[in-house]
Amino acid sequence: MLRHDFRPGRLVVGLTALAAAVPYLGEAAGAWQAPWFTAFAVMACGLFLASLVTWVTYLIRRRRPARTESSENDGAPASTSGSHAIK
Repeated sequence: MLRHDFRPGRLVVGLTALAAAVPYLGEAAGAWQAPWFTAFAVMACGLFLASLVTWVTYLIRRRRPARTESSENDGAPASTSGSHAIK
Protein backbone atom coordinates (compact mmCIF):
# COMPACT_ATOMS: atom_id res chain seq x y z
CA MET A 1 0.00 0.00 0.00
CA LEU A 2 1.32 3.42 -0.88
CA ARG A 3 1.82 5.84 1.96
CA HIS A 4 0.02 9.15 1.86
CA ASP A 5 -0.05 12.28 3.95
CA PHE A 6 -2.61 12.57 6.70
CA ARG A 7 -4.93 15.47 5.90
CA PRO A 8 -6.78 16.53 9.05
CA GLY A 9 -8.77 19.20 7.18
CA ARG A 10 -10.46 16.50 5.12
CA LEU A 11 -11.24 14.57 8.29
CA VAL A 12 -12.91 17.65 9.77
CA VAL A 13 -15.00 18.15 6.61
CA GLY A 14 -16.14 14.51 6.70
CA LEU A 15 -17.09 14.70 10.36
CA THR A 16 -18.91 17.97 9.67
CA ALA A 17 -20.95 16.37 6.89
CA LEU A 18 -21.91 13.56 9.25
CA ALA A 19 -22.82 16.08 11.94
CA ALA A 20 -25.01 17.95 9.45
CA ALA A 21 -26.83 14.72 8.56
CA VAL A 22 -27.59 13.65 12.14
CA PRO A 23 -30.43 16.17 12.80
CA TYR A 24 -32.18 15.15 9.59
CA LEU A 25 -31.83 11.46 10.43
CA GLY A 26 -33.38 12.19 13.82
CA GLU A 27 -36.20 14.06 12.13
CA ALA A 28 -36.76 11.19 9.69
CA ALA A 29 -36.95 8.78 12.63
CA GLY A 30 -39.48 11.04 14.35
CA ALA A 31 -37.24 11.76 17.35
CA TRP A 32 -37.21 15.56 16.98
CA GLN A 33 -37.81 18.48 14.61
CA ALA A 34 -34.81 20.08 12.87
CA PRO A 35 -35.04 23.54 11.29
CA TRP A 36 -34.39 23.65 7.54
CA PHE A 37 -31.27 25.83 7.93
CA THR A 38 -29.46 23.49 10.34
CA ALA A 39 -27.22 21.98 7.64
CA PHE A 40 -26.15 25.41 6.40
CA ALA A 41 -25.06 26.56 9.85
CA VAL A 42 -23.24 23.31 10.68
CA MET A 43 -21.48 23.16 7.31
CA ALA A 44 -20.43 26.82 7.43
CA CYS A 45 -18.86 26.38 10.87
CA GLY A 46 -17.30 23.07 9.87
CA LEU A 47 -15.77 24.43 6.66
CA PHE A 48 -14.31 27.36 8.58
CA LEU A 49 -12.84 24.97 11.15
CA ALA A 50 -11.47 22.72 8.38
CA SER A 51 -9.77 25.66 6.68
CA LEU A 52 -8.23 26.68 10.00
CA VAL A 53 -6.99 23.12 10.62
CA THR A 54 -5.58 22.90 7.09
CA TRP A 55 -3.76 26.21 7.49
CA VAL A 56 -2.21 25.14 10.81
CA THR A 57 -1.20 21.80 9.28
CA TYR A 58 0.44 23.64 6.38
CA LEU A 59 2.42 25.84 8.77
CA ILE A 60 3.59 22.82 10.77
CA ARG A 61 4.63 20.84 7.70
CA ARG A 62 6.39 23.82 6.17
CA ARG A 63 8.74 23.95 9.15
CA ARG A 64 9.50 20.24 8.98
CA PRO A 65 13.25 19.68 8.57
CA ALA A 66 14.65 18.50 5.25
CA ARG A 67 15.73 15.17 6.76
CA THR A 68 12.19 13.82 6.43
CA GLU A 69 12.15 14.33 2.67
CA SER A 70 12.64 11.43 0.32
CA SER A 71 15.76 9.38 0.98
CA GLU A 72 15.78 8.01 -2.57
CA ASN A 73 17.48 11.09 -3.97
CA ASP A 74 21.10 10.06 -4.43
CA GLY A 75 22.30 13.24 -6.10
CA ALA A 76 21.59 12.19 -9.69
CA PRO A 77 20.41 14.95 -12.01
CA ALA A 78 16.74 15.13 -12.93
CA SER A 79 17.28 13.82 -16.46
CA THR A 80 20.03 11.37 -17.37
CA SER A 81 18.38 9.90 -20.45
CA GLY A 82 19.97 12.42 -22.80
CA SER A 83 16.69 13.92 -23.98
CA HIS A 84 17.34 17.17 -22.12
CA ALA A 85 20.43 19.27 -21.88
CA ILE A 86 22.06 19.01 -18.47
CA LYS A 87 23.69 22.19 -17.27
